[in-house]
This record gives sequence, structure tokens and C-alpha cells, in this order.
Amino acid sequence: MYSEKVMEHFANPHNVGEIENADGVGEVGNAKCGDIMRMYLKIDNGMITDAKFKTFGCGAAIATSSMATDLVKGKSIDDALKLTNKAVIEALDGLPPVKIHCSVLAEQAIKAALRDYYVKNGIDPTPFLGEETNSCDHCDHCGH
Repeated sequence: MYSEKVMEHFANPHNVGEIENADGVGEVGNAKCGDIMRMYLKIDNGMITDAKFKTFGCGAAIATSSMATDLVKGKSIDDALKLTNKAVIEALDGLPPVKIHCSVLAEQAIKAALRDYYVKNGIDPTPFLGEETNSCDHCDHCGH
């Protein structure tokens, strides 16, 4: 059902924890769904120098959080803004259809942390990220 990469990131997740004085923090998900992700970013001169996460959820939620932090660490903000749930899924060698929403949450959590970074720095995030959303509409359609 799950790829070896998903199982590896679930059993031994990368970048777990918090970043003290993070430059951007984003949280997405809700209790109804059961998956809540909080992402922490350290940003220096437009580069993401560190990324950590705390996730409450299923194995796929933990694996996608882990992979998303791996994918943005060492990247520019511009590159991180281009992160898609599809890229997270591909990097994990696939997810079962009922777990696709976990990759969506991972993408949204990274973008929520970037939104926080922009706001903390007095920059309107809307041109980069669009209007703010924290919907969990997918939860009505998945196995949770």
C-alpha cells in the first residue's frame, strides 16, 4: 500500500521538532480531519536554511511533512513557493488516493510558514501566495 520511501519517512522522519525564533511558522489542518501540521522555517537572505515540523496525524501525514521539509531546506523562498503536493508525492514514490490530502496539507503548511515570514517582515504575502486559505474541505472526502 505504501512505498518504501513513505515507510522510511514515517519510521525515521527527518527534521522533526521546532525552530526557536523561527522566521516563519505555519499550521494547517483541523481536528475533524485528524491531521494537523505545523512547519517552522529559518530564512537567511532569501534562503531557507532550516525547516522543521511537528505533525499530529497518520503515517502519511508524518511522511509528507518530513519530505516537504527535505524539499525546501537549502532552497530559495522562490523555489519553496513552487513546491506542490504533486512534487511531495513524487518524491515519496506515490501515495494511496485516500492519502493524497496529506501531501496537500504539507504544501499548505510550507506556504503558511512563508506567509507568516512575509507578514513578520512587513510584506504583503498576497502577490506571492494569493488569498489566505486554511480549508480542510478534502476531509469530507477521505477516510478520516
